Amino acid sequence: MKVFRRVVAFVLLGLGAASAGAGLFDDEEARRAILDLRQRIEAVRTESAQGVGRVNEDTASFRRSLLELQSQIEALRSEMATLRGSNEQLVRDVAELQRQQKDTAQGVNERLRQFEPTKVTVDGREFMAEPAEKRDFEAALAVFRKGDFSAAQSVFLEFLKRYPATGYGPSALFWLGNAQYATRDYKEAIINFRSLIAKEPEHVRAPEAVLSIANCQIELKDARGARKTLEDLIKAYPQSEAAMAAKERLPRLK
Repeated sequence: MKVFRRVVAFVLLGLGAASAGAGLFDDEEARRAILDLRQRIEAVRTESAQGVGRVNEDTASFRRSLLELQSQIEALRSEMATLRGSNEQLVRDVAELQRQQKDTAQGVNERLRQFEPTKVTVDGREFMAEPAEKRDFEAALAVFRKGDFSAAQSVFLEFLKRYPATGYGPSALFWLGNAQYATRDYKEAIINFRSLIAKEPEHVRAPEAVLSIANCQIELKDARGARKTLEDLIKAYPQSEAAMAAKERLPRLK
């Protein structure tokens, strides 16, 4: 626009000069000058219009580029927000999965522990026993303590049959013998007491088992056998309470 204004001013000055110097040029030369000036003005105007058009076009293109860039930025922001949300959800899912795995592992361990052998101590002996084995022995002993000696015989016999290598074996034989003594099955009681002594002569119940054998022999009217058993008891377990009881009973045996 500034160029166009300069040209117009130049033309006006030229016209003024032409008017002032009309005496120096003829009409033909003046017309040619005017036509030339008009052509120059038109060329400048055309060039100026083309320049403005190019500027407008460049401006429009720049604006389109800005809008496209802004659109891309917004798309990237939206994508980043989506990814951030997905990442946060993934973190929550992983944390929940880890918690579930931990709970599952704890549950499995607890269930496995129900079947794993545990350390138990019975009659001064420490050994490993399966949960079912421990449960069955305690159930049989509860039957004996309830005074149902006939049923106690059955459950202890079943226990020894089910767990032939159990660490509860000596104690089970002892209580089985006592249940049989209580039901007057003296011969079977003697067999089980002797089985206990043969398997575990150092067992804490062994002295009591020997004394119980003597009691069974007394009930069977075998005084000689009972005397021999009591004498063996005193020799084998001199410091036991059972040996003290044997010393008291020997003088009463004929």
